[in-house]
Amino acid sequence: MANIVKEMIKAGARIVDVRTEDEFSDEAYPGAVNIPVGVLPNRMKELEPKDKPIVVYCASGARSAMAAKMLKASGWKDVVNAGGLSDMPE
Repeated sequence: MANIVKEMIKAGARIVDVRTEDEFSDEAYPGAVNIPVGVLPNRMKELEPKDKPIVVYCASGARSAMAAKMLKASGWKDVVNAGGLSDMPE
């Protein structure tokens, strides 16, 4: 999975951290935007266009799985749940 995520990021995928603002301010993946999963439905427009690939992550992979499901249900085609921050590529 890490190789897929790494290639997507290299190709320009948007990186979305769906943890809380506090978690994000403590530590985040370089270039990630913070849209907590709880407010994602209200902020999805920020991630358009829907054909741009998205990599989502959180702390363990549970919230990012939920976020990926929401995005796919709203029309995003290329969404990958990278799991937790520690799973993100170097």
